[in-house]
Amino acid sequence: MHKILLIAIVGISTACGGHLTTPTATTQAASITPARIILVSPTVMLGESPTPTSTPIQTPVPMYFTEGFESDLSAWVTFQTGGTTLPILEIENGHLRLDINSSNVWFYAIHDIHDYPDVHVSARVAATSSGALGLICRYGENGWFEYNISSDGKYSVLFAQWLGEGIAQYSPIRTDESEYLQPGELAYEIGLTCQGNYLMLHVNGKLFRKLDVSRYALTSGRIGLSFASFEEVPMIAAVDWVQVNSPTQ
Repeated sequence: MHKILLIAIVGISTACGGHLTTPTATTQAASITPARIILVSPTVMLGESPTPTSTPIQTPVPMYFTEGFESDLSAWVTFQTGGTTLPILEIENGHLRLDINSSNVWFYAIHDIHDYPDVHVSARVAATSSGALGLICRYGENGWFEYNISSDGKYSVLFAQWLGEGIAQYSPIRTDESEYLQPGELAYEIGLTCQGNYLMLHVNGKLFRKLDVSRYALTSGRIGLSFASFEEVPMIAAVDWVQVNSPTQ
């Protein structure tokens, strides 16, 4: 996992609009004009203080599972972009709680065990009225796909690609509104299916968008969660559970 720098292209999280927008990055590193260069915090285990070493995984993690945030969390690792302080991450009453106290922070939690060529990942999420939450699939050295829902009632799908050691570029795939998302409300069951050349987006069990992503040639990787704050903070997010299944189930 890359741990040093990320280049955030202008437009990922706007300072004036307070809502999720997509970057307008090109695919060539030489033509990038970064809006800001952001230090990424060291990879840490969920629920623990930052440390350069990781805790050994206590029990084998199955390929398909439900994470209820009640037991061993050593399979998860995190990193952050933006902001001036680290989020407060803790287990509270059987769910994962994240408090982000800085504006324009993107925070990631990656389940760092299995690579999936095809997978369906879902989560029950909720947050205060300003921010975004999302799911990740096919995370690895070649990049990842990211599906976010935001407090303005829109969704966004991004392809992030590593340009070098710890340097990533975001490319927009789709940003739009959906009848299943309401402005000001972030309390949903969201799902992301990565299968073959397609991403399938779900809200509350309903499939509402299918996207052809064959052009990105990203075929396998790990799953994860994404969180983002806008100008209004604190942004408080909660994840009740994460479920990973075969897309054929």
